[in-house]
Amino acid sequence: MSERIGIIAIGRNEGERLRLCLASALAGNRPVVYVDSNSSDGSPDMARALGADVVTLDMSLPFSAARARNAGFDRLIQIAPDIQYVQFVDGDCQIVAGWLEQAAATLDNQPQLAVVCGRRRERCPQVSVYNRLADLEWDTPVGPAQSCGGDAMMRVSAFRQVGGYDASVVAGEEPELCQRLREKNWQVLRMGAEMTLHDSAILHVGQWWKRCVRSGYGAMDIATRFARKKDGLYVRQIRRARAWALALPVAVVLIGCIVAAVAGWRWGIVAACALAMPWPLEMLRLALKIRKRMTNMRDAMAYGLLLVISRWANVLGQYRYVRDRAGGKTLRLIEYKIAQQSTDGAPDRRLRLRGSTDAESVTDVTGSAKPQAANGKVS
Repeated sequence: MSERIGIIAIGRNEGERLRLCLASALAGNRPVVYVDSNSSDGSPDMARALGADVVTLDMSLPFSAARARNAGFDRLIQIAPDIQYVQFVDGDCQIVAGWLEQAAATLDNQPQLAVVCGRRRERCPQVSVYNRLADLEWDTPVGPAQSCGGDAMMRVSAFRQVGGYDASVVAGEEPELCQRLREKNWQVLRMGAEMTLHDSAILHVGQWWKRCVRSGYGAMDIATRFARKKDGLYVRQIRRARAWALALPVAVVLIGCIVAAVAGWRWGIVAACALAMPWPLEMLRLALKIRKRMTNMRDAMAYGLLLVISRWANVLGQYRYVRDRAGGKTLRLIEYKIAQQSTDGAPDRRLRLRGSTDAESVTDVTGSAKPQAANGKVS
């Protein structure tokens, strides 16, 4: 089994999280490639010391997680050309013991499958409400799926058939890849088995907001690429965000002003407040819907509130995508988390957030071709 599976981890300044990730990956004596994206915390040296093969990306080229995974795949095939399956894992995740064997056995038994993924859980949901909500996000239905996340095992032959990840996709690269796989009649399966432990390390609302902006940007990118496809990936999410964050506010202000002009400002305020009622009602609906999966009502209400607010962040991400596309530019990096990890595995609360200039620098598009090994430096 160990000779048929290779592992690719990608990361940037993950600290102790990366150590846990690589230790879990190297436990089975399998080939492991770590792709580093300009870390400043000594991650490449640590990965080499642990026994991983290390690729350092050339950061003068536009960055994306998709590009990092492609560079890792190129190197993995060089050092282990006979592998059948590749497990992709983010550097802030730890592979659960037994997952690799279960995933490979499932791929063995179902030759139509290109991708299998399992249950990702948050390592420290008690640290913040944002981490708890992320844990809910990972808990998706078991069975045939449209796409996977960053942690997944893929069939090498299927991955090669579609040319791997599209390096020009900044966010949402997994749905984009899975869409192309399904167009080639491959299937994606989400299993109920435990797969990875993840550490979002989201402790502040600013991080959460950036993550939501990134989601909106990625959703707009994928929906634009597959605008004419029958699946309509993310189309409903995009329309929903616009309805709640744009159409409803315009209606509230416009009708409030009209009523004020006709019947006076007091009635204008009443009309505006009445029209604004869908926001709190939607928050309550979402909270009640999720209540059974939450430990308390307070977290359920936070879920409803944050999900409604996130639609403004999603729309901002959509706008930035349209702006960048019109200007012939793309976001190099949308980074919401830079946190060091303490040696006991608990998040260090001394979180360092990057400014918007560093986290959202733009660069000219150089094309969407799959990068070759020259894009990274192998050490």
